[in-house]
Amino acid sequence: MATTKRDYYQVLGVERNATPDEVKKAYRKLAVKYHPDKNPGDKAAEDKFKELGEAYEIISNPDKRAAYDRYGHQAFSQGGGMGGGGGVHDPFDVFREVFGSGGRGGGGGIFESIFGDGFGQDTGERGGRGRGADLRYDMQITFQEAARGVEKEIEIAKLQSCDICHGSGAEPGSKVTTCATCGGQGQVAVTRGFFNIAQTCPRCRGAGQTIEKPCRACHGEGRTEKTSKIKIKIPAGVEDGTRLRSSGQGEGGSRGGPSGDLYVVLHVEAHDVFQREGTDLFCSVPISFAKAALGGEVKVPTLEGSAVLKVPAGTPSGKVFRLRGKGMPEVHGRGVGDLHVKLYVEVPTKLNLDQKHKLQAFADSCDEHTHPEENSFFKKAKDFFK
Repeated sequence: MATTKRDYYQVLGVERNATPDEVKKAYRKLAVKYHPDKNPGDKAAEDKFKELGEAYEIISNPDKRAAYDRYGHQAFSQGGGMGGGGGVHDPFDVFREVFGSGGRGGGGGIFESIFGDGFGQDTGERGGRGRGADLRYDMQITFQEAARGVEKEIEIAKLQSCDICHGSGAEPGSKVTTCATCGGQGQVAVTRGFFNIAQTCPRCRGAGQTIEKPCRACHGEGRTEKTSKIKIKIPAGVEDGTRLRSSGQGEGGSRGGPSGDLYVVLHVEAHDVFQREGTDLFCSVPISFAKAALGGEVKVPTLEGSAVLKVPAGTPSGKVFRLRGKGMPEVHGRGVGDLHVKLYVEVPTKLNLDQKHKLQAFADSCDEHTHPEENSFFKKAKDFFK
């Protein structure tokens, strides 16, 4: 059963002329309020969080916002020009991008990551196990690869768990003990006047542990730089600028902490024949004057190969024909767009003498019934030629 979506501006609580900064500020405030980590088990809050992510994804993008302002939600429905959902991503991805970190997992919850764990800063997990950083990889793909989907293997250098100490940071055989100064908290409280301020433990430097002998390979960090090969599956129908997330493929965490995520940003090469708008494709095909006048068949390109288009007699230059289901697939598998073929009459430029004579004879034989639009125009504009 279809559901009615709320206006995106109403969801964010901003006016339709709100600036990008105002939109972002409104999203940040509401996203923190309704984040599932702050409202465990609250289905209504979770739905609002997802709704906020969808609204911000559209309104924060100038092109998508323009389409929404003009067509509303219909711009992102199947066949609406922008493709189903408008390329909306996981709401936690949107949240992570706006706040710069966090999301879910690693560091004990999103609110510790943003606001700290009660001492005013994010210390990661107990024992110094910090979440690894997220990584970004920009990938160039062809138009055809974007249309059909493809699997790519990339090679990146990143920090990963040390093979010698297996992420502990300690030389094999040496002891790892709880820091006696901070009791494993990684922080110590310092009294300054009326305030108690938490500071990084000077002995363990926030790790919460002391190592008898640091690992010789990673110098106690628990990770070293290695080159990894990662396979990325690109679904059919992706657009330029699409972000793909590979969970756990970012940098390894310190002292055996959880790994970050890898974000692959796709850059789709322009095509020589097709232009794209959402899931729809557009192309222009030249035809001769004779075929436009007499009618016939013309071959037109599609993503699957050539197709035959029947041209009615008297087809004017600029006429657009629609081939249903010959466009780009929707990235979430909700159908395929259409191909719009614009025919334009090619004017011959290199005529031999015989062709000129025959064309002139044809022109001399024409009357007002041969070119009715031309005659109608001059009748309407006769006063301008007096």
